[in-house]
Amino acid sequence: MRRLFSFILIFLSFTTQAAEQAAVAMPDSYSADAAVAVLKDGGNAVDAAVTAGFVLAVTLPEAGNIGGGGFMLIHQDGKADFLDYREKAPLKAHRDMYLDDQGQVLRNKPLYGILASGVPGSVMGMWQAHQKYGSKPWKDLLQPAIQLAEQGFIPHEKLVRHVNGYIERVQKDRHGRNFDQYFSAMQSDVPFKQPELAATLKRIAEHGPKDFYQGKTADLLVSFMQKHGGLINKQDMASYQAIWRTPISADWQGYQVLSAPPPSSGGIVLVQMLKMQALLSKEFQGLAHNSAQYIHLLAELAKLGFADRAEYMGDPDFYQVPVKDLLADNYLAERAKLVNSKAISSTEKVKPGLKESEDTTHYSVVDKWGNAVSTTTTINLSFGSGMVVDGAGFLLNDEMDDFSAKPGVPNFFGAVGKEANEIAPQKRMLSSMTPSILLKGNKVEMVTGSPGGTTIISSVFQSMLNRVLFDMHAQQLVDAPRIHHQLLPKDEIRHHNGLAADVQSRLQDMGYHLKNRGFGDLQVISRNSQGELEAASQSSGRGKSVVF
Repeated sequence: MRRLFSFILIFLSFTTQAAEQAAVAMPDSYSADAAVAVLKDGGNAVDAAVTAGFVLAVTLPEAGNIGGGGFMLIHQDGKADFLDYREKAPLKAHRDMYLDDQGQVLRNKPLYGILASGVPGSVMGMWQAHQKYGSKPWKDLLQPAIQLAEQGFIPHEKLVRHVNGYIERVQKDRHGRNFDQYFSAMQSDVPFKQPELAATLKRIAEHGPKDFYQGKTADLLVSFMQKHGGLINKQDMASYQAIWRTPISADWQGYQVLSAPPPSSGGIVLVQMLKMQALLSKEFQGLAHNSAQYIHLLAELAKLGFADRAEYMGDPDFYQVPVKDLLADNYLAERAKLVNSKAISSTEKVKPGLKESEDTTHYSVVDKWGNAVSTTTTINLSFGSGMVVDGAGFLLNDEMDDFSAKPGVPNFFGAVGKEANEIAPQKRMLSSMTPSILLKGNKVEMVTGSPGGTTIISSVFQSMLNRVLFDMHAQQLVDAPRIHHQLLPKDEIRHHNGLAADVQSRLQDMGYHLKNRGFGDLQVISRNSQGELEAASQSSGRGKSVVF
């Protein structure tokens, strides 16, 4: 009897331990350490996500931000929620603001300098997430970021190289950017301090979003805009709100997929590709991972998804995105029939089917109660617009390039759009950010996401395929070579290092143009076959993942 009692105690201890596992997968060590500390101190997944978001504004300047925006997908207490804190076009923005007198797109205007920025949403997003789901005091969650900005942090050598490379480009072709005035002192062996940013974070810790959108920080931002001829004014700042939306939800291969709704295109295109993959399961059966035929089928699926993205997707507050129609089983069954398993389907013939940023950052959190947060935030390109707000110390985004400056003209990422994503005052620009969660029996099985502009969708899609179809463990699935295709450029496949030479040769024989260029930085938490959490950060980045 005593032996049986001991066995029961051991069993209960094991199950409690398994239930209380927590994990983070973060794009740098500072955000990982801060998030772990919050979780160990009794905070929940949203608390940890808020702390990480502000830390990244200090230690990941190329993408972490309070001058940009993002999306947060939350699964807490068995319920799913989605927070949209995407940037908005200023009130003075207009449809043709990036066209010259001949109606041609001025390519640099929405990318660099003062006219590239939308109204920032990150501070309001973090605040609203905390107000609805957070458990620890707001001030406490900002302290790690304040300390790192005030006392300094030792920059990773990859960050130093990235900063120095960007400074060289700024000094050759300035476009009004003041980036070098703030970052030229960065060295890999000296604490990098940001006193203006520290003061801004202290005000936000004390006064919440009221400071950022109506107080001293707002005054500094608007004054900076006026000085340099920008558009964002006091009314833009004071009227900004984040929006709670219903996540995209769909069944696939025995799992429930949760992902980002419009104004992200990511969740819709992701689910379209997943569902078409399931419909074509016989075509996929027996194919080796990253074989030529497997990659060809992924490209065919992506081509169909990106055709719909260009035609139908934009800010749902301005344009009625036909979400139900795009994800309807009968619609996707018809789309799947267009996949040509033998050869490349004609790009010109791939049309929308209905009748009618690369340096983003992502992080994933699971707390000891099984709650999960998948967060993707961005200032678009590396270091955003290259403009640091004088006196406030934070970089502004260049998200205006995510609008369609002109129907059919590609943006920086080669993505095209039409009227659904044209510029309008107070409108949110279309995004590819795809924070996602896989559930089984309402239990979190995977939290995934990545930066990378339009390649985000491909990274998240393939991370799920790697997990479910190929049973890869977390580190293996984030590091497995990935490919990307997006309809245009025509027949182009971008790929990571590691694609076998014979596979590349076969794809070229089929007519594909291959481009060897890395993308993405997957941050994944995944449950293995024993029910234990694993966490992984893509090895090519500077991330850190922890399970405890």
